[in-house]
Amino acid sequence: MEHKRQIILDTETTGLYPLRGDRLIEFAGLEMVNRQMTARNLHLYVHPERDIPEEAAAVHGITLEQLEAKNAPVFAGVGREIADFLRGAELIIHNAPFDVGFLNMEFERMGLPSIEELGCEVTDTLAMAKERFPGQKNNLDALCNRFSVDRSKRVFHGALIDCELLGEVYLAMTRGQFDLMAEEEETPEPQKVAVAATETVRTGRLKVIKADAEELAVHEDYLNALDKSVGGACIWRSGTQA
Repeated sequence: MEHKRQIILDTETTGLYPLRGDRLIEFAGLEMVNRQMTARNLHLYVHPERDIPEEAAAVHGITLEQLEAKNAPVFAGVGREIADFLRGAELIIHNAPFDVGFLNMEFERMGLPSIEELGCEVTDTLAMAKERFPGQKNNLDALCNRFSVDRSKRVFHGALIDCELLGEVYLAMTRGQFDLMAEEEETPEPQKVAVAATETVRTGRLKVIKADAEELAVHEDYLNALDKSVGGACIWRSGTQA
């Protein structure tokens, strides 16, 4: 089974609408290979080159003043690094259309390839959860509760902490499926037992066991009965006399 490189991904933005002037302000991606987190990750704060509305800051806790205090670069300064980090990976995202929409908007501003053009496969854990738990709450908080993932450190919707939580949720959601695939892969094929062919050796001689006196007497009585039934010598008697 080929273990494709996966990136647990999340972003924070100034608002909800990438095509109406909202911009990306935080990016986080954690690399996972063979269901194990690696030491490689990418976490960046980005200056949006615009204001951050109070209602957005109330959700993720990021203000323009904080970004400026961090000397956060604009997206044009980190976009290529993000694209190279994502290239060819499977992206694990909760509510993927939102994050992919913002990344594609920012990439387009720079003339960079889109997520699709980078050869990325996108797995939406929100869609997975809705299919598995129809009619229930399937936001990240609800899934953490459902799978007993500790979210006590999640005060705001920060991209990095959300990635860490999503990674645990994704592993829990797919554990049964992965175990089944691994079991099928590791089950050895039934061993073929070699059966040696046994050759019967014939000597050309047949062992003849002659009837004893008692058996001959019984046979004679039987023939006599046949003679009586046919009114003469039966065919068996003729054969004996020949």
